[in-house]
Amino acid sequence: MNHVQLDRRAMIKSSALLWAAATSGALFEPAPQFQLGACDWSVGKSLNPEAFDRAKTIGLQGIQVSYNTGKDYIGLSNPATLKSIQEASARTGIKVSSLAIGELNRVPYKSKPETEAWVRNSVDAAKALGVKVILLAFFSDGDLRNDEAGKKAVIERLKKVAPHAEKQGITLGIESYLTAQEHIDIIDAVGSKAVKVYYDFRNAADAGNDVFKEIPMLGKDLICELHMKENGQKLGQGTMDWPRIAKAVKDIGYQGWMQIEGATPPGAELIECYQQNRKYLEGLFSFN
Repeated sequence: MNHVQLDRRAMIKSSALLWAAATSGALFEPAPQFQLGACDWSVGKSLNPEAFDRAKTIGLQGIQVSYNTGKDYIGLSNPATLKSIQEASARTGIKVSSLAIGELNRVPYKSKPETEAWVRNSVDAAKALGVKVILLAFFSDGDLRNDEAGKKAVIERLKKVAPHAEKQGITLGIESYLTAQEHIDIIDAVGSKAVKVYYDFRNAADAGNDVFKEIPMLGKDLICELHMKENGQKLGQGTMDWPRIAKAVKDIGYQGWMQIEGATPPGAELIECYQQNRKYLEGLFSFN
C-alpha cells in the first residue's frame, strides 16, 4: 500500500470525523439568538402605533408596548386600541416584542386593587398579540425595597394571576430595585414558572447591586428579558461596562429580546441617538 493511498484514507477518515462532530454539535456551538427592540415610551410614543414607524426608522426589530397609560387605563384591553397596534406591526414589519405596565409605578400593584385587573387583562392582550413577556414595574410609589408588607401583597396577587398566565404561556417579569436574592425569594414564594425577573443592569447598579454576581445567580432560566439603559447617556458612554455585560449575558446562555430604554443625552436628537445605540449593541451582540 503506497503513501498516496494512506494519505487519501486518512483524509477521508478525518473529514468523516469532522462532519460527525459538527452535526452532533460537538464541534460548533450555535451562536446565541438575540433580538433588539426599544420601549415605546423611550421613543416618545407610549401606546401609540407611531412607535412602530420610529422603530423601523431606527432599524430595530421590535417595540415594547405599554399596556396602558395614565390617560388610558383600559389600554390594550380596548379592542380598537389592540387592533391599532396589530395593524401597525403588520404594516411596518416591526414585532410587538413584549408588553409593559409602567403605570404600576404610579398606581402600585402592592396596594391598589384595580391593578389586579390590569395585570390579568394584560395577559389576555399579550396572548392576542403573540407576546410572551409582560413587564411589571415596581419603582417610585410601587418600590418594594424595605417593604415587607408590600412584598407579601405582591406575592399574594401574583399567586392569583400566575395560573392564568401559565395557561396562556405568558411570563410576568418583575422589574425592581430589589436584589437578585430578593427576586428569587418572591418567585419561590409564588411558586410559578410564569413569574421571572425583568433585568435592568442600570437599575441594579443604581441600587448598589453587583450585576456580575446577579447575572449568573439568576441565570437564563429566571431572566425573561433585558433592558439596555444608561440614564442620560448613550450606550457605551456612561458608567456601565457593556462589553463585560455582553460576555456575562452570553456566558449564561440567555437568548431573547433586549429593549433599549432611555440612553439619550439631554437635547440629543432621538432617532439619531437610538441609531447609534443600536449600532453599539450590534457590535456586542448578533441580532437576528
